[in-house]
Amino acid sequence: MSETGGSVAERFEQLYGAAPEGVWAAPGRVNLIGEHTDYNDGFVMPFALPHTAVAAVSRREDGVLRLHSADVDGPVVELTVDALAPASDKRWTAYPAGVVWALREAGHAVTGADVHLASTVPAGAGLSSSAALEVVVALALNDLFGLRLRGLELARLCRRAENVYVGAPVGIMDQTASACCERGHALFLDTRDLSRRQIPFDLAAEGMRLLVVDTRVEHSHSEGEYGKRRAGCEKGAALLGVDALRDVPFEALDEVLERLGDEEEVRRLVRHVVTEDERVERVVRLLESGDTRAIGPVLVEGHASLRDDFRVSCPELDLVVDTAVGAGALGARLTGGGFGGSAVVLAEEADVPAVTKAVGEAFATAGFKAPRVFEAVPSAGARRVR
Repeated sequence: MSETGGSVAERFEQLYGAAPEGVWAAPGRVNLIGEHTDYNDGFVMPFALPHTAVAAVSRREDGVLRLHSADVDGPVVELTVDALAPASDKRWTAYPAGVVWALREAGHAVTGADVHLASTVPAGAGLSSSAALEVVVALALNDLFGLRLRGLELARLCRRAENVYVGAPVGIMDQTASACCERGHALFLDTRDLSRRQIPFDLAAEGMRLLVVDTRVEHSHSEGEYGKRRAGCEKGAALLGVDALRDVPFEALDEVLERLGDEEEVRRLVRHVVTEDERVERVVRLLESGDTRAIGPVLVEGHASLRDDFRVSCPELDLVVDTAVGAGALGARLTGGGFGGSAVVLAEEADVPAVTKAVGEAFATAGFKAPRVFEAVPSAGARRVR
């Protein structure tokens, strides 16, 4: 459901009987390159989408948290902030409630709120709809309660909410992208020290487009396969005697893999993470040198690694990549955690209709649900909108 800031404010007033103190927005994200590297202390390169979670919010002083979403059928959900506890809620409300819990656990005096939410970020598409929801609530509460937290501090608290309260073992990328991205740029982020650099990324000016193809195969980060991959990466780091796989040098990869012996699954995970970090750095160099079209083959390399080594692709994602490249796209790969969700496709502007048509026809032939295709335009991060 799509709602503007004005309509979200109007609905808030209908629900709660008074106008909200403000309205905030936080975007979903697309990750250009750097998948499953964030929880390995590695490099990522997301940018914000124009699709946002919007929140109308007012403070409460009585310890009550009231939550409502335009995108979920049901009445206002009322909670008590003192009773919030990790793993106590399996509904959508766990995401905003988890943010309140994380803020309070960090010592911030959040005494309750009325919240109405609406989002245009496709859920289950690998575009960080949950992070957008967390960040928009965190930013609103930060402003309303005068907490004076900066973007990275909010991102850390939102990740803690999702890791501990929701129980999803995600890294820091999604929340940082939603909180810190800038219009017209991709964010080169070192997830170890959270240093970041805004990289100009204006494809339209160069006659190209980046498409998002939502396969409409939903995934869930809370399910076991994501956690298994993370545990396997941690095992690899322990076997190699490093703090995280980010510490394995790309130049020594063959030697490192030999040391892992018959740990075949761990070998695959290590190979993906180490080569993916190198791909992120390669893309940064190409973009900064103005050789944007050359990132296409790097995207395809990344998809092959996610498919064959990390094994998080699915037939629909593979079909998008193979069909798009076969129809003339410069490159393509799955984006997000995998197990469904979306792929990104880099194409010349003139080739977009042919590529889009080819992907749609391939899905129809395969008997898959029709994909949703839209252009990804690097957009602004979280902000107050009224």
